[in-house]
Amino acid sequence: MVQTNIAQLEIEISQRMIKLYNDRIGKPPSQIICHFFDTEIVISLENSVTQAEQTLLKGGYDSLAEQVRLYLDKIIKPELKNLIEEIIGQPVLYLMTNTNLATSRTGIIVVFNQLPDVRNPESIPQENINNLAD
Repeated sequence: MVQTNIAQLEIEISQRMIKLYNDRIGKPPSQIICHFFDTEIVISLENSVTQAEQTLLKGGYDSLAEQVRLYLDKIIKPELKNLIEEIIGQPVLYLMTNTNLATSRTGIIVVFNQLPDVRNPESIPQENINNLAD
C-alpha cells in the first residue's frame, strides 16, 4: 500500500465531509479548510447553516434555530468521528464542534494520540503554542 501524505489526508477529509453534510442535512458547505497541527485537526466549514435554520433566524426564532443546530451536530458527530478515524487510521480522542449561526461557519477540532502514519510527517506543524494571550 502506498503511504499518503498530509495534503492527501486533508483533501480526503474535506471531500468526505462535503458528502456527509450533503447526505445528512441536505446542504454541503461551500468551502472546507482542513489542517493538521501536531495531534490535532482543525476544520473550518463555510456556509454550513441550512435554509431551515436561516428561515428560523430571520423569523426571530433564534433559540429554536440554535436547538436545531445542536441536534444536527449531535447526530452528525459520531459519523464524523468514524469518517476521520477511517481516513487517518487511528482512534479519535475528542471531537469538538461549534456552529455560529450568524456567520454560517462551523469549526471542528479533532484530537488524537499520535501523528498519522504518513510519508511527510515533518510537514505537520508540531509546535505547541501556549498562552497565546501573553
